[in-house]
Amino acid sequence: MAKVEMFEDLEIWQLAREVCNDVHHLIETTSLRKDYALRDQMNRCSGSVMDNIAEGFERNGNKEFIQFLSIAKASCGELRSQLYRTLDKKYIDEATFENLKNKVLIESRKIGSFMNYLSKSEYKGQKFKHR
Repeated sequence: MAKVEMFEDLEIWQLAREVCNDVHHLIETTSLRKDYALRDQMNRCSGSVMDNIAEGFERNGNKEFIQFLSIAKASCGELRSQLYRTLDKKYIDEATFENLKNKVLIESRKIGSFMNYLSKSEYKGQKFKHR
């Protein structure tokens, strides 16, 4: 495994960025673009996953990182719920829904696994290194 030096190195952040771009593509290419409230909520929510992973990483401590990962994981659940709303309103077809829902589920599981790994790690974070 390569050394992780920046949040951009994290697979969970890379996948979150991909999901965020997928949501943006939905907004730009479907009638979801006309549902301002739902599209803005989905845009903020998908961005929240990326941003909380980044912010937690930059905190330099496992406890804080886990807290931000928990928020990112919750945003994955929120986004899945919004995808159901998007499907129910016929903004997307079943195949598009399943594809993106599964990607968000994978993201959520990977975040959960990473949280579990961090909670069991002896390394507590960069800011505790010299104490």
